[in-house]
Amino acid sequence: MSTKEKVRERVREKEATVFNNEIIVYNDDVNTFDHVIDTLMRVCSHTPEQAEQCSLIVHYNGKCTVKTGPLDKLKPQCTQLLEAGLSAEIV
Repeated sequence: MSTKEKVRERVREKEATVFNNEIIVYNDDVNTFDHVIDTLMRVCSHTPEQAEQCSLIVHYNGKCTVKTGPLDKLKPQCTQLLEAGLSAEIV
């Protein structure tokens, strides 16, 4: 097997083993920008800039992917977002 083929095989293996899910936060008429920003920083470990950008995307587009990763890591985070009153789901 050539080096090029070995690299392709490793890439294929890596792609096959990574099943990323997404937490999507949806816009609502209840939560303030500050609450969404603070919650994203606390729950998703966003920087203030990331959290602000996500809150603006949610506001103007109706939704935003705020976190990606394996399902077992995202479930507790999504639960915390929901408990904080945000509209969120894992897809």
